[in-house]
Amino acid sequence: MKYRHAFHAGNFADVHKHVTLLALLRALARKEKGFLVLDTHAGRGRYDLAAADARKGDESRSGIERLLAAPIADVPEIHDYLELVRRSRKGPHARHAYPGSPWLALQVLRQQDRAVFVETQPSEHAALDASLRAATPSARFVSECADGYARLAHWLPNVERRALVLVDPPYEESRSDFDAVVAAIATVLRRLPTAVLALWYPIKDERDTGAWLERIPARVPHDAAHPPTFLCSELWLRPPDNRVGLNGSGMLIVNPPWQIDTRMREWLPVLHATLDPAPARGGWRVR
Repeated sequence: MKYRHAFHAGNFADVHKHVTLLALLRALARKEKGFLVLDTHAGRGRYDLAAADARKGDESRSGIERLLAAPIADVPEIHDYLELVRRSRKGPHARHAYPGSPWLALQVLRQQDRAVFVETQPSEHAALDASLRAATPSARFVSECADGYARLAHWLPNVERRALVLVDPPYEESRSDFDAVVAAIATVLRRLPTAVLALWYPIKDERDTGAWLERIPARVPHDAAHPPTFLCSELWLRPPDNRVGLNGSGMLIVNPPWQIDTRMREWLPVLHATLDPAPARGGWRVR
């Protein structure tokens, strides 16, 4: 059976990823010139946390539902995210909705911005297209049922010459998926050296993850005039050296916007304290 994100929608990794995504989008929007959002593994756009798939693991209970129920300090990035989650739940039959990356992105894009959402599974793509067109019929977006990696070369470079590329694969085949992510970074930087990339990765054993991250700069050819910079944001709720399951969530940001690392150091400890209550087993890190 192919991976379906509905089983994990709204979990702590989604929370980490989506707070980061929105912060990146807001940072890019500080400049008037438009940009392209390109999501290579878009999923279905919006999920029902009351559906059987989501209830199977009930992962949202320790993720978005815990965050919604908690008093949150005055951290703009988290409040921005929670406001959009609540907005997604307005309307009939939406009480348990959870927005995926495409739905969130469309809520904050401006008239001069565009989006491309790529999903390889036909059933998930059909749900994605229907949910986005119902929610934002006038938005400037394209949805494709295709291989997101293969479509990178088609959409880049874009006419705006500014882009945020989100790569969020399922990591069903860990070694090949990690290699594919590195190849995607190389493709994007070759075609648009100034693009911002946001790449999600699982943390199961931090020794393996750390070794992979350390190798990336040497494996990614780049334009000498635009050397890429790399930033890692990590959040883990269980000891990060246990291979049994998903212990943590990582976001690798290539060409991070100005001061995004400073802002991460504000919102990550709040997310950790809320999602990993005492006795805490996890932690967070920006490097």
